[in-house]
Amino acid sequence: MRWLRYRHGGRVAYGLVEGDEVLEHYGDPFTEAGPTGARLALDAVEVLVPVVPPTFYAAGLNYAAHVMEAAELVGTPVNLPEAADVGYRANNALVPHGAEIVIPSDATDKVQYEGELVAVIGRRCHKVDEAEALDYVLGYTIGNDVSERTWQKTDRTLWRAKNTETFAPMGPWIETDVDLDALTTTVRINGETACRFATNDMIFGVAHFIARMSRYLVLHPGDVVWMGADGPTLDIRAGDVVEVEIDGIGVLRNPVVRAA
Repeated sequence: MRWLRYRHGGRVAYGLVEGDEVLEHYGDPFTEAGPTGARLALDAVEVLVPVVPPTFYAAGLNYAAHVMEAAELVGTPVNLPEAADVGYRANNALVPHGAEIVIPSDATDKVQYEGELVAVIGRRCHKVDEAEALDYVLGYTIGNDVSERTWQKTDRTLWRAKNTETFAPMGPWIETDVDLDALTTTVRINGETACRFATNDMIFGVAHFIARMSRYLVLHPGDVVWMGADGPTLDIRAGDVVEVEIDGIGVLRNPVVRAA
């Protein structure tokens, strides 16, 4: 199932995507939902971020090639992580499929994409084993962890580099029927493939992250965990259109502009 969060007629609702239509539901997929009987054309609704998370988590460096790239960026030795480390992002950076990525006027030209799988927590999760961790996932969506690399090197935290407004496109929907091992992530800029990688070729997988996190904190319905990126991350500029596609989930597409 594909759960779409959208606005139509001034109302925000969830619905199931069926072809080029949305089957409207009351409630939401995290508590209780059911069909209202209304059907809407998909291109007639405003697509919103699929969830506004209570907490926005992000895996640290979680793909070997990306670890090497990051080490080269800052001129440090390559050290693969020995444990699954978790960071946080700000909800203010979230924008939906189709929205503009706005590069601040004082940003450098080193603004880059990071195409990521996003796990969406479906129910309260605390102290769970890795073998059962995926049972707590409602489904998956797509994220683009836009990053200003110069700020990333100079700021003590990532408050600007990864949390600038519009720097976290997410969507277009939550897909519940996902085979993690079958997924491939492809990033395209202006229709040209910039990178492609096996989505589940992670240092630490989704189940491992959720189990480790749940030892120390409670994951709540609607929490999201962005799982990191692999492959080259190239510069994006005003006028570009960035697409992150994950087979079986969908395509997250956003145009890029620069603030005056």
